[in-house]
Amino acid sequence: MKITFLGTGTSTGVPQIGCTCKGCRSTAPRDKRRRTSVLVETEEARILIDCGPDFREQILPREFRRIDGVLLTHEHYDHVGGIDDLRPFSVFGDVPVYASERTGRQLRQSLPYCFVDHKYPGVPRLCLHSIHPHEEFDVKTFHITPVEVEHASLPILGYRINNMAYITDMKTIEDCETEYLRGIDLLILNGLRHEPHYSHQTIEEACAFVRRLGVSRAYLVHMGHHIDVHAVEDAR
Repeated sequence: MKITFLGTGTSTGVPQIGCTCKGCRSTAPRDKRRRTSVLVETEEARILIDCGPDFREQILPREFRRIDGVLLTHEHYDHVGGIDDLRPFSVFGDVPVYASERTGRQLRQSLPYCFVDHKYPGVPRLCLHSIHPHEEFDVKTFHITPVEVEHASLPILGYRINNMAYITDMKTIEDCETEYLRGIDLLILNGLRHEPHYSHQTIEEACAFVRRLGVSRAYLVHMGHHIDVHAVEDAR
């Protein structure tokens, strides 16, 4: 399994427009973060987790090949704002999109032209699948289990994919949900900043969750510009 981090930034991206903080002024490549998304690939299959407004720039340097599934965590714009840019991938056929019922309803409202019976030429060809926590499904070689986490008071989805798990925008998680994460080898998890936030974990809370699960490898994503530059944070 190959995992490409297309973006590791929070909803505003880093640098944030108009900000002159140390992180936003940094010229180091690792201090520039597009909106959070990952590409998970094997030789047989390719899936995208979230499709934010930076998707076009994120995918352009990558090999142009079929996307076998798009897994959406929730409907916030920084996670779905690039879905219209899936239209070139329609040359391979309908693009399967997996989302909760609530997220699916929001997509139909925000992108109605993608879901009408008579589409005008060139719109993305999407096949929307409604999924639920704990109901397992397969996308070719990937065995996927949706896991429910809380983004403040909003229930959203994380995903266990084979022996890795991807969780973003989490503030809390019920103990019963962690059972679906047991035995993973890799965890990708949100850690916004060091100061508390009402709807996101801090970096310290994220690290504590990693230790709680006993995962041997973990990477933090959905990081904001309030943290120090990468060279400093990486040395902590």
